[in-house]
Amino acid sequence: MSIGNSPDDNSPQDEPPIEIEKGDRPSIGHALQQARIAAGLTVDDVTNATRVRIAIVHAIEQDDFTPCGGDVYARGHLKTLARAVHLDPAPLLAQYDDEHGGRPAPTPAAPMFEAERIRPERRGPNWTAAMVAAIVAVIGFVGFTLVNDEDGGNKTQVAEGSTPDASKPVKTKPTPTKPADPKPDPSDSAIAAAPQDKVTVQVTAPDGRSWISAKDHNGRLLFDGFLKKGDSKTFQDKEKIDLVLGDAGALQLYVNGKKIADEFQPGQVERLSYTKGDPEVG
Repeated sequence: MSIGNSPDDNSPQDEPPIEIEKGDRPSIGHALQQARIAAGLTVDDVTNATRVRIAIVHAIEQDDFTPCGGDVYARGHLKTLARAVHLDPAPLLAQYDDEHGGRPAPTPAAPMFEAERIRPERRGPNWTAAMVAAIVAVIGFVGFTLVNDEDGGNKTQVAEGSTPDASKPVKTKPTPTKPADPKPDPSDSAIAAAPQDKVTVQVTAPDGRSWISAKDHNGRLLFDGFLKKGDSKTFQDKEKIDLVLGDAGALQLYVNGKKIADEFQPGQVERLSYTKGDPEVG
């Protein structure tokens, strides 16, 4: 018996005897087999064209619909195979229904509507949660701004290079939490009380941020960092203070109680040294 994969499939006389059912009407499988052979197709050709497995094609051509897995799948395979071998599928489907108890009943629509009813309702945006999140973000931003204002306020520190007070921890004076008004430059009287036997240098940043470095007469580093806009630092030593200003144009100097009149330009780096007595620029 041919299984449909050999060249002999093209010869109808090689096929097994055909069982005639119900008068002159051939069986469904025989009709499909004869149509396939007449079309010059092998079982492999039909499988490749329809994606119906070879074993199922063989079974259907032998009128065995068990591998199909049920009437619905069997009817689907019949329709696909009939079209592949150029047969009208309607008579084959009618014949299959007559032989297998009628056409399968349609699937009731009630479960579909039931499933539709139990779908969760779509909800709109939760505006309350969004407003709460926005309020929390604003409060956090305000708190962060106030803390930064406290850290970046106008601070004055005195670092003595060679006196016993130099080892004491530096104290900072917190500024009010409310927005500070622009502060005027320190006047000459603010540092006029500096000891006359020492050199006193006050550096302020009224116009912007700048990096500064300060050393005493022994070369010991008193400060190395940035002054924010509005900050100030005061340094004292018994002999000399050496300064390096990263952006001299943004800074103002007061030395031994006197304001230094300079012509420093923005972005200009300056190296300065001051001693006791009447100060001079540089």
